[in-house]
Amino acid sequence: MRILIAAAGSRGDVAPYTGLGAELRRAGYDVVLATTDTFAPLVRDAGLEFRSLPADLRVRGGVTGRRELMRTAAAFITELGQGFADAMDDGADLLLLSTTTAPLGWHLTEATGTPSLGVYLQPTAPTGDFPPVVTASRSLGRLANRATGRFALRMADRVYEQAVAKLRHRLQLPAASPSEMRRRQERANWPILHGFSTALVPRPSDWRSGLEVVGNWWPHHDAAERLPTDLEDFLRAGPRPVLIGFGSMASGDGERLSEIAVRALRRAGLRGILQAGSAGLAADGDDVLTIGDLPHALLFPRLAAVVHHGGAGTSAAALRAGVPAVTVPVTADQPFWAGRLAALGAATDPIPFRSLTAERLADSLDQVVTQQAYVLAAARAAQYLETEDGAAQVLKAIQQLTDG
Repeated sequence: MRILIAAAGSRGDVAPYTGLGAELRRAGYDVVLATTDTFAPLVRDAGLEFRSLPADLRVRGGVTGRRELMRTAAAFITELGQGFADAMDDGADLLLLSTTTAPLGWHLTEATGTPSLGVYLQPTAPTGDFPPVVTASRSLGRLANRATGRFALRMADRVYEQAVAKLRHRLQLPAASPSEMRRRQERANWPILHGFSTALVPRPSDWRSGLEVVGNWWPHHDAAERLPTDLEDFLRAGPRPVLIGFGSMASGDGERLSEIAVRALRRAGLRGILQAGSAGLAADGDDVLTIGDLPHALLFPRLAAVVHHGGAGTSAAALRAGVPAVTVPVTADQPFWAGRLAALGAATDPIPFRSLTAERLADSLDQVVTQQAYVLAAARAAQYLETEDGAAQVLKAIQQLTDG
């Protein structure tokens, strides 16, 4: 059976599917991962077939204003839909659809008869337990949380309108709006597996049947891979350092963030590692080292703490390593995950990106490395995550879907 996983977005939106795909391949499936060209090396390194999706939202930076943002997102989704249809030309027996690709994949399943399964990295279904993760708002109460969740879905439907119309025309399907198709999927209890831990987000009791939280899918890395020699030397040269990085966020802010990071580290009396990322963090010194992309699973267990942007993948990786965090959320779902880490006791209260100063960062670092409660909370979460096997739950769902 050939399984096609379709995902788009930043590295954190794609990397978990390399690990999931590798697990499915070990189970005997032929696995294809369709995503943007930027991530072709990640896909091939995991032993998976790569198919290109042409759209890449990151090149459209600098957009300001809600209306312009909506237009840009709609153009991105339209381009993505056409690329997804092209990727399907080579065929698949089962589609695994991410949060972004599902509202497009449903139309491809209708046209081709190919069964599909949702594999989401964010909770999107309305619930009274929390407001929509992209709103970055505090809980408004159960009724308001659900109402806001439904509104967020309607706004997402608007972004997909142009793409869906163009895609259904290409597929020679009768007209159907994104909201109509979504409601159809909900009535059918279309299955969605969520690849995050119930330690962070327990399954809401008011979710419909077919929505499950199964545990993380961890990015693939070669079992023989080792940390670079200069990094090993730095790790062994003194107390455990703190990693500071913002992943694919904060492009263009590298000089300012690097200065803040170094000042905070020295104010707190800590050694540090700066991960360059899209921001381009960089600093030199006996107590500071700059690195590029490395597997979190190799580095994080060697650290005293992690300063990060609150992305879902980085948040989970820090918990998995049993390492406490200081979060500096920038946008989208990052405030949600940052808040969840703090609620667990495994991170300090988030520092909003626009409020970041060396003094605030130093104070939070001092808290997280000197107060044992943070370390204990992270260790408890790590033990809990070990009991979950997200990939095995996907395998089980695939077998149920295909056997049925």
